[in-house]
Amino acid sequence: MLIGEVSRRSGVSARMLRHYESLGLVRPSARTGSGYREYSAQDIRRIFHVESLRTLGLSLHEIGRALDDPGFTPSALVGDLIRQTRERIAAETELLTRLRRIHAADPADWEGVLQVVALLHALGSKSADARQRAALSSGDEIPVPVEALVEAALSETDPNVAGALRWALARSEAGALALLAEGLGSPVAAVRERAVQALAEMPGDEAAAHLRDALANPDAVVRGYAALALGTRGEADTVPALIDMIVEGRNDIDAADALSVLANDTGTADRIATRLVDRLAHGTSEEPARGRLTQALAGIPGTTASRALVELSHDENRAVALTAAYLLQLRDAR
Repeated sequence: MLIGEVSRRSGVSARMLRHYESLGLVRPSARTGSGYREYSAQDIRRIFHVESLRTLGLSLHEIGRALDDPGFTPSALVGDLIRQTRERIAAETELLTRLRRIHAADPADWEGVLQVVALLHALGSKSADARQRAALSSGDEIPVPVEALVEAALSETDPNVAGALRWALARSEAGALALLAEGLGSPVAAVRERAVQALAEMPGDEAAAHLRDALANPDAVVRGYAALALGTRGEADTVPALIDMIVEGRNDIDAADALSVLANDTGTADRIATRLVDRLAHGTSEEPARGRLTQALAGIPGTTASRALVELSHDENRAVALTAAYLLQLRDAR
């Protein structure tokens, strides 16, 4: 079969077939009397083998080794191809993400593009100062894309930078809320904690709705941050979670402060005091937990809390009794 017919049937151009021949990959078995290349059935099969290996990403040099070296083992080469392909996909994915974020910032000119690129680079810097400056500068002239801010906030370990990123997110568009809510379901505990902390500083009803959902999160830390945020916003449904935090000693001082905020309403104050007394009577026998519950009564106004402190001043646990007596003195002095 002559080269033109081979090219037509195989889909490989005559120029590429000549290139294969120059490399020694596929040599026609014969020549016609006029000197034209003539390919045998075996030659054509080899052409298809070459093309098949090219689809796997092998170089022509690697294809030559694969077809001609009897000691060649494909497993090592295929393993390298897998690694190279993964690296290439990761690089392309990173590039796509960067381009999408630049597009989301909607820069007006190339100067704006360069500013966005610089901010994105700074957010990923190894320098905490650079990351913090990028977070604090977001939204001034060129906004940092919200996806980049959320990604940075969910991965940031430096507390100062994390605070700056949460501040930037609180000023950002509403699209951040859905992304942060997704972070609450992360398999990484630290990411879940950062997500709920960021949500706690986001204003508005939608943020509050996500925090209410977080009250049912299986992660106790997430539930705690959500309860603190909602409690300081005056949501009485958080009382059980806040009392649990006091019993368990998790951010118990903040939880007691949140209960004090909720107790500004007289009816709510009595319900909080009743729940605290109930936990003291039936919920726990551990001395530290009972002490924390007693101290929490200090911030709860009303007769129910006062009566509870009077009873606790005679508690068989001396530390609890002394704490209650001291708190009663403070109440009487007001």
